[in-house]
Amino acid sequence: MQDFVKINENDNVAVALRPIAQGETLQVGAVQVTTLEEIPQGHKFALKPIGEGEDVVKYGFRIGHAKEAISQGQWVHVHNIKTALGDLLSYTYEPADSGLKETEHEYFDGYRRADGRVGVRNEIWIIPTVGCVNSIAKALEKQAQKFVGGNIEEVIAFPHPYGCSQMGDDQENTRKALADMIGHPNAGGVLVLGLGCENSNIPVLMDYIGEYDPQRVKFLQCQDVEDEQEAAMELLEELAAYAGAFSREKIDAGELIIGMKCGGSDGLSGITANPVVGAFSDILISKGGTTILTEVPEMFGAETILMNRCETPELFDKTVNLINDFKNYFTRHDQTIYENPSPGNKKGGISTLEDKSLGCTQKSGSALVKGVLAYTEPVKNKGLNLLSAPGNDLVASTALALSGAHIVLFTTGRGTPFASPVPTVKISSNSKLAGHKDNWIDFNAGRMVEDMTKEELARKLFEYVLEVASGKRVKAEKAGFHDMAIFKQGVTL
Repeated sequence: MQDFVKINENDNVAVALRPIAQGETLQVGAVQVTTLEEIPQGHKFALKPIGEGEDVVKYGFRIGHAKEAISQGQWVHVHNIKTALGDLLSYTYEPADSGLKETEHEYFDGYRRADGRVGVRNEIWIIPTVGCVNSIAKALEKQAQKFVGGNIEEVIAFPHPYGCSQMGDDQENTRKALADMIGHPNAGGVLVLGLGCENSNIPVLMDYIGEYDPQRVKFLQCQDVEDEQEAAMELLEELAAYAGAFSREKIDAGELIIGMKCGGSDGLSGITANPVVGAFSDILISKGGTTILTEVPEMFGAETILMNRCETPELFDKTVNLINDFKNYFTRHDQTIYENPSPGNKKGGISTLEDKSLGCTQKSGSALVKGVLAYTEPVKNKGLNLLSAPGNDLVASTALALSGAHIVLFTTGRGTPFASPVPTVKISSNSKLAGHKDNWIDFNAGRMVEDMTKEELARKLFEYVLEVASGKRVKAEKAGFHDMAIFKQGVTL
């Protein structure tokens, strides 16, 4: 295993890939560096003296300013570095060429729906219109497990606390989110479970759902029937009969839509797991597929990389708005735009938001940006898309599913057990985590600093994703975890 990595030739810091003791002498290119203090794994140390106020450079970009003079070999972290970011910025479009080429077709075994779309699971989903019927939905989920078998892979309820007592954009977002869930092709059948007096009741939702297959989607308003459990089970039996008729068939990988998200990041996330996912994204896009990158606040400080990869000036303008709209969201609520990273991020070696963002955006690979999506907006363009959603793990991963992701790739240096409405692949940035939390982690990208290249791991991850798309269950699915979180921004009545 390597002792450290200098990511870019212009960097004035390197990252420890193992704990480095005080007094160790390391050969960094033509320079010898003796550490002045212990450097934890994933943390940075100075390769040369950095004066107070000077730029600290990692990934070839500024990640902050030195708060004080930093000596060669000194630990570089939150105690001696601060963000250099401002608030709203002006941007200039400087288009870059991806150079990504088309590659040969590959395939997975998925479900072709009646409307021509593709799913990677054949599940029955129970979608409450309002939190008041969550307990009924969970009871139905338990009772309906008798339908699981054959081609019915799971019956899942997705409780949430919304659907009533909301106003403005919150109410609109909830309705759009529920409509997206109802239409998601991973569900072979959907029971929409309403109460009857809520703001987002079934008649109101119909305008958001649009055209639907009445064999695939059933509706029940609990206040309208004497025994909602009995009535719901009858509808679920009909849905099971319909969904059970679907079977897996060979489908081009170019029809896959994969969401990309990171959380609980550490100092290795931007060195191993995120670059591997970026290389995976390039592979899938080269085969005609689609990826979606989100968590806009974790683009701050690295946004120009994405802006300059926009295919058109119009997409550049949409990306500028994507970034600035999120900054305005913070300021409207009197919150600091750069109140990031989290305590876990800092413990893992991330010092500033620029540090975190430059690592986060590695997941985008090298492809051109072909679409910029509002929250709940379905993906329309193949290739790399940017999606407006916050950094919160559950909200952002759900947002990826709402926009059409069949699977979410979730990189982490700290570990997390959560799931989303679709299969959520946990990718560790380091081998210690992969071994310690084998019940959570599906794929170990930590091997990139041990015995495999980024390209080898990306290919291995691509093959694993095809297996998941073909029915292989990820760890969260095996544990029975299925989460959904809607983005709340405003007033609750």
